[in-house]
Amino acid sequence: MKFAQEFRKSLQQEGFPQKWVDSAVPYGQLKKCLKKVTNELRELGLDKDTLAQLAAGEKDPSTVGFHYHLDGKAADSKHFRPRLTFFIHLRDGVAVDAKLTPSTRDFLEKIASRTRDTSPDGPNQPEPAVSAELTSPHSPDFSSSSGEDPLSIQRVEVPLVFDGEFFDILQTDVSNLGNLQEEEQDKLAKQITVLGQDINKATKPTRGRKARGDLETWRNIFELYLDARIFFSTRENDHGTRTSAQAVEQLRWFQSQVLSRKLIHNLKLENSRQAYSRFLNTNALLLQILKFQEINSLAVTKILKKFDKRTSLGVSREFPVTVQSNRLLAGNVARDLCAQMSSELISVVPQLDDYLCPICFAVAYWPVRLDCQHIFCSRCLVKMSRKGERLCPLCRADVLMRAGLENFDSKRAAFLREYFPKEVKEKIRANERERNREIFGPDYTDSPCSVM
Repeated sequence: MKFAQEFRKSLQQEGFPQKWVDSAVPYGQLKKCLKKVTNELRELGLDKDTLAQLAAGEKDPSTVGFHYHLDGKAADSKHFRPRLTFFIHLRDGVAVDAKLTPSTRDFLEKIASRTRDTSPDGPNQPEPAVSAELTSPHSPDFSSSSGEDPLSIQRVEVPLVFDGEFFDILQTDVSNLGNLQEEEQDKLAKQITVLGQDINKATKPTRGRKARGDLETWRNIFELYLDARIFFSTRENDHGTRTSAQAVEQLRWFQSQVLSRKLIHNLKLENSRQAYSRFLNTNALLLQILKFQEINSLAVTKILKKFDKRTSLGVSREFPVTVQSNRLLAGNVARDLCAQMSSELISVVPQLDDYLCPICFAVAYWPVRLDCQHIFCSRCLVKMSRKGERLCPLCRADVLMRAGLENFDSKRAAFLREYFPKEVKEKIRANERERNREIFGPDYTDSPCSVM
């Protein structure tokens, strides 16, 4: 199946909104315009084989060379204007490259003669597009050993029409797609912010036992979500943005894990269950944006490769750099939204790993904030001070012996008691057992008292 048919089929079957479909790359229209470009070049004697031959022989100083750039700016448009410039080697007004076909040689000699004879100083005379007459770079009076006339280089810009039309369509569409994706990304970003606020309200421990239970469930859900790395991975072996196919597989894995662990059934509050449904819908919408971005980026890549194949002008690499579309061609949408989900959604449910003591790897309860701003549990710092250690274990600053009661972080301690009550109770019991062993010896066991 040809790509044009696959492209239309994807737009119809993926369930994209009609507004998105109407804004998709007009691949068929671009193909028709490309046919006009090739016909125009062929009429000028610049078919793809001739241009490919000229491009291959650019290093030979005796051959005709050309450059095709996309950086020219049209006076009445924000879009660039492509320019096809030839450097013609002439001797007595005749192109000397023997590789040129008769029609190509006639065209180049004609346009070189027209450029040379047109004087911008004369009255009512139009300026040539781009022109210059240079001597050969090897010598200002370059001539062959047989005493022939000097070889000159004439630079002329070939006036094309339909390549400008082709790139005007493509630039307009890429710009419109970028604006559409920015609009959809802003909408999704607002949804993420509101969803984060709702989850935060529903899981406040002060709202009762059900809220505390849902907080633990949401913590487990987000742990699975982070492990899934659905849209963006930070692991060394697969770092970067995932494709839509990979994202679908990872999203399925996440949903299957949530179901197998019965986490949805553990959500007691109706607000939490609704928030979970909206959370899945948000991920589905982000996946849809990623798919739409991929198929349109592929369409742009395909049509540019087809342009190069049929014209030999070589623009497929230059176009993305010239257009500088961060939305469509750079693929930053998934990364940006994942960063926002992490900062505004997942972070509203505190994760235990963010509040561990770097020494004992238990919750840092009775937290002490040293002057260097690193936080440890008081038990670990007491043991370090007994050994005479003075340096912070993380930054090696000499702050340990200066720590006192004023370094106790009461706000963090209240936060830990509120959001991690089980872990805090276990930490307190562990500290008591360790302190009792220091007092009563290593054989001490934490057993209930028995009355005889």
